[in-house]
Amino acid sequence: MTETSLNAFKGTPEQKQKFDEVISKYKDMPGALLPVLQEAQGIYGYLPIEVQQMVADGLNVSLSEVYGVATFYSQFSLTPKGKHRISVCLGTACYVKGADKVLAELENQLGIKSGECTPDGLFSIDSCRCVGACGLAPVMMIDDEVYGKLTPDMVKGILDKYIKEGDNE
Repeated sequence: MTETSLNAFKGTPEQKQKFDEVISKYKDMPGALLPVLQEAQGIYGYLPIEVQQMVADGLNVSLSEVYGVATFYSQFSLTPKGKHRISVCLGTACYVKGADKVLAELENQLGIKSGECTPDGLFSIDSCRCVGACGLAPVMMIDDEVYGKLTPDMVKGILDKYIKEGDNE
């Protein structure tokens, strides 16, 4: 596993305490790996190698078994997610109308690739196959907000709205 992240793992003592409680609850239960990974992701937000190692140690299973389960199920993320989650639709309708160019502009503006999170933790980008808004193609979602009929030159203005919102907090 040579995957590197722009974001170093930063667990808190409170998160560790919650995690330890989860381990004690499931320690001797058969089939505990999946629920422990679900609860660990709920606590930490994702499953970096450090958390996977804690799960392996806590349940007395191999790190490769933990990694295998964490990478098999799409519900698990090995990379952190941003405060604002951006999802670009790359389904057929969106793709033929230029969604790949919108995604490229997002990656350029934020300095990250799809599947990554900005170092400040404000944004993460993912792609998906369809958001069910084909009539608005190309489409992206930021959190629960849908943006349609996009062009690459609209990306900066949309991102600026979220950046300014972050400045007001």
